[in-house]
Amino acid sequence: MKTSYQLYSSRNFGPLPETLQMLAKAGYAQVEPFGALFANLEDAKNLAASVEAADLEMPSAHFGLDLVESDADAAIAIAKALGVQNVFVPYLEEPDRPTDAAGWRAFGARLEAAGAPLVAAGLTFGWHNHDFEFTALADGSMPIDCLFEGGPSLALEFDVAWCARAGQDPMPWIEKLGARTVCAHVKDIAPTGENLNEDGWADVGQGTMDWAGLMTALRATGCALFIMEHDNPSDDVRFATASLNYLNTV
Repeated sequence: MKTSYQLYSSRNFGPLPETLQMLAKAGYAQVEPFGALFANLEDAKNLAASVEAADLEMPSAHFGLDLVESDADAAIAIAKALGVQNVFVPYLEEPDRPTDAAGWRAFGARLEAAGAPLVAAGLTFGWHNHDFEFTALADGSMPIDCLFEGGPSLALEFDVAWCARAGQDPMPWIEKLGARTVCAHVKDIAPTGENLNEDGWADVGQGTMDWAGLMTALRATGCALFIMEHDNPSDDVRFATASLNYLNTV
C-alpha cells in the first residue's frame, strides 16, 4: 500500500527538501501539500520539483476555497503543475460557518459550484472535515449531511479522528458516507489527559482509535488513498516513522 503524508504535520520543522527526504527514507510514497506551500504557479512548480527529487508523488492537496472560487483556471493550472488529482477544500473559519441546516446546504451548493470547473478539467473535488461538521445543529441535523445534500457530487477526504473528537463513532459514518470517501486522513487520539503538549493527538497506533478496524472499513468503501497526519507533533520524524510502521501492520 502506498501511504501519503500531510505536510502540514511537519510545518514547524526543518526545510521542506529535508522533510521530503526524511519521508522517503521512512517509506512514504506520497505527500499531501497544503495551500501555504503553493501560493502561486511558480511555487507549485518548485514544490513539484522538490517532491520529484525525493521520488515522491502528490495525488492529493488542500486548496483554499478563496483560490478555487476566485480563479478556477489558476487552481487547475496549479493542480496540474503539482501532479494532483484530488483537490480538497480543508476548512471554514468559525465566523464563516453556517448555523443551521439551510446554511450548510447552501454552503454545499457553493462548494459544488466552485469545484465544477475543476471537475470539468478531470479533477476530483471535495471537502475535508474537522469536528464541527459532526456536531449536531439545533434541529438535530448534522452539518456533514446538509453539506452533501447541497453538494451531492462532492467527494470527501474523511478525517476520521476529527469525527471521533466530535463524539461520534466513525464506523457508522464510514458506512453511510460510502464511496464518497475517496481519501482518508489517518491520525490518532491520545488517552484523556495525555500528550497535552501535542494537543492530545498521538502517533498512529499509540492512541485510542481502532485503526485496524477502521482501515478494514475504509477499504471496503473503495477508499484507496490514506494520508498520515498529526496536527501538532513534538517530533515529526518520530511521528512519521512510528505511524507508518504501525499502519503497515494493519
